[in-house]
Amino acid sequence: MRFMMIVKANKDTEAGVMPDEKLISAMTKYNEELVKAGVLLDGSGLQPSSKGARIKFSGGKRTVIDGPFAETKELIAGFWLWQVKSREEAIEWLKRAPFDGGTEVEIRQVFETEDFGEAFTPELREQEERIRAQAAKKK
Repeated sequence: MRFMMIVKANKDTEAGVMPDEKLISAMTKYNEELVKAGVLLDGSGLQPSSKGARIKFSGGKRTVIDGPFAETKELIAGFWLWQVKSREEAIEWLKRAPFDGGTEVEIRQVFETEDFGEAFTPELREQEERIRAQAAKKK
């Protein structure tokens, strides 16, 4: 099972305040533990929303809305993508993260191919596998 850990933004992350050396060191150690355990698939911090944009889709119309975005509690400061056996295992790993100061992290399970049922036909599955293989080659 894959899970995404969504690190919520706060006033500091939205202001572009970078973590200090102590937190970077602790996070690096934590990420190494995740890699050694075969849990970590990917992860990164995100730039503040002031450097981002949103695209609103309405019928055939596309509207670009430049950041920053007001609702900090709804913004993301970073993420991990983990491969674990269960939601409970993800929670246990996340409890060990070197956060404090009110940091909030949301855990969301990623859909797997089999979750789409009959609508995801063998032809569509094959096409999706080709696309993923092509994308992996470009990394």
